[in-house]
Amino acid sequence: MIKRSKHIEIVRSSSKGLSSMSQVSCDAIFDVLSMYFTNVGVTVVNNLSDLGTLTSKQPDLVFLGMEFVPTNPKLGTDDPNKVWLSDYLDNQGIAYTGSNQVAHELERNKAMAKQRVLMADLKTPEYCIIERNRTFSNDDLTIGFPLFVKPANRGGGLGIDSDSVVHTFEQLQSKVHSIHTSLSSDALVEEYLNGREFSVAILKEVSTDEYSVMPIELIAPPDKNGRRMLGSKVKSLNVEQVLAVFDGDVKYRVMSLAMNVFIALGARDYGRIDIRLDADDKPYFLEANLIPSLISGYGSFPKACELNLGMDYDSMIIRITNLGLSHNEDSTGETMEVIKTDENINFSNEAVFGQI
Repeated sequence: MIKRSKHIEIVRSSSKGLSSMSQVSCDAIFDVLSMYFTNVGVTVVNNLSDLGTLTSKQPDLVFLGMEFVPTNPKLGTDDPNKVWLSDYLDNQGIAYTGSNQVAHELERNKAMAKQRVLMADLKTPEYCIIERNRTFSNDDLTIGFPLFVKPANRGGGLGIDSDSVVHTFEQLQSKVHSIHTSLSSDALVEEYLNGREFSVAILKEVSTDEYSVMPIELIAPPDKNGRRMLGSKVKSLNVEQVLAVFDGDVKYRVMSLAMNVFIALGARDYGRIDIRLDADDKPYFLEANLIPSLISGYGSFPKACELNLGMDYDSMIIRITNLGLSHNEDSTGETMEVIKTDENINFSNEAVFGQI
């Protein structure tokens, strides 16, 4: 096989809380890219100096495994002056995989993402934010119990466990306090939906404006209360049941919501949208992950690609890479509009949306 003459640099961080890509994922991606491209490297970025090292290499593409670097390491995710890698690379004229700064900021801030989704006339559970170091009372709540409580700016199921569903103000106080203290995060409190849960992988076609939209149903093992929670423990152990979606009506509505959310957030090329149904089987947006886990046999994104399209791991990684490389040649910057009607969706292939 003749390798393509390109320099691909995989970027992740060894600093806790900065990297969206594990070492296992990095190694797997490196092995795949090394089979297809002449020059593949890995740059670990923990600070601004490391960013300078990255740009000095002048790669043709950065395979992004992180979103930002704080200018003040002590502040970490709370640094208001953090440097977003996508914006930094845009300014350097270096192509990268996935979405730009605006989309990553929305993904990271779950309240902002939900607000953007609501502005696009899409459904997400009613919510409020309880900030750290702020007292609150039962009178401050505008949402009725039961409620679901999770960190406002953490992914990977962090902070989600058997205590995340609360039925009383005392339970709410306890869970919010836990998130404030153990994760140093504001708490997102939202209406609890007791329906089925779906994860939808979205992956653009390289040579067209079509997106493969690939839903899977996730069923976590029951916790001590009999509820099925996709928390960090379940995700890390990879014990959730993963099912293809065959119910045509549910599948269509879940796919439609996921694609519209993806566009509303300004996402690009690939990502994952999480959705849950209410008691009446109406789908609601939960959160997005625009740098999802890319480990073979682990994580919703690769599983969705395999179940919906029969796409193997190598093909998935190469498509994401080629999408990033295509931005070297495509700088139109056109903004996609949110799909407003079902007529704009092409289901000639069940897992593919037509041009948008």
